[in-house]
Amino acid sequence: MNALVTGSGGLLGHALLRVLRRSGFRAEAMEHRDLDVARRDAVHRAVRSAAPDVVFHCAAYTAVDRAESEPEKVFAVNERGAANVAAAAAAADALIVYPSTDYVFSGDSAVPYRPGDATAPCNVYGKSKLAGEIAVRRSGARHLIARTSWLFGAGGRNFVDTMLARAGRGERVRIVDDQTGRPTWTEELARALAELACAGREGVHHVACAGRATWCELAQEALRLGGVTATVDPVGTEEFGAAAPRPRWSVLDISATEALLRRPMPNWRHALAAYLAEKEQAERGGAGP
Repeated sequence: MNALVTGSGGLLGHALLRVLRRSGFRAEAMEHRDLDVARRDAVHRAVRSAAPDVVFHCAAYTAVDRAESEPEKVFAVNERGAANVAAAAAAADALIVYPSTDYVFSGDSAVPYRPGDATAPCNVYGKSKLAGEIAVRRSGARHLIARTSWLFGAGGRNFVDTMLARAGRGERVRIVDDQTGRPTWTEELARALAELACAGREGVHHVACAGRATWCELAQEALRLGGVTATVDPVGTEEFGAAAPRPRWSVLDISATEALLRRPMPNWRHALAAYLAEKEQAERGGAGP
């Protein structure tokens, strides 16, 4: 099976390439320098050339706080880019897998969000990803929209690595403790997406690691597993003062996805331990391909 991965230089794209190639896919990688998804003609040429069965559209603008001050750039990538890639996938009769976000929800729920629940994003990033979802659905392409959350993994900047680096420098760490979600290792997300794509699944799915945590709990567990001693100060959202509002509760209901996969998604704590063990091995020069 042929696959095209846009945004291959990002966290999820990096993991997908590894997983897909291990799974027997012929995967072509395209980073931003290779393909600007906001350019329609370039996108159509790239997809025609790759002749994919599946397009994993990972290219995205993900700087949540910066997005508040440059919405035009965000929507150019996350909405128009998604529309361009989906249209090209439709023309190639390829399935498009579009990773989306828990931030399409308001955070006002008291129970995990199901795929069919009403969306109401509270920040520009979430609004742009929801607009991308709508563009993909309207494109006529066969599509799998996969909402996920709180990614960490190899291949780029992420919350876990940032916390370990700051604590390792002896910095005092202030972390929000009143936002709750599902931390997710990109390796497990990529594995699930590859399985769903191989099975020809379509529609909207929630794909994340099991369990739930606040950002503070995630940081504390990362430091514990990493053997780093640091002072962690839990703070509220208002006190932290981020530029972009966040949903207080963005836990995704993954039960339907687990039923399709016929297996449970791993708990985020187990996934975090596996990621940090892999990271340590890589830093010691013993990483695999």
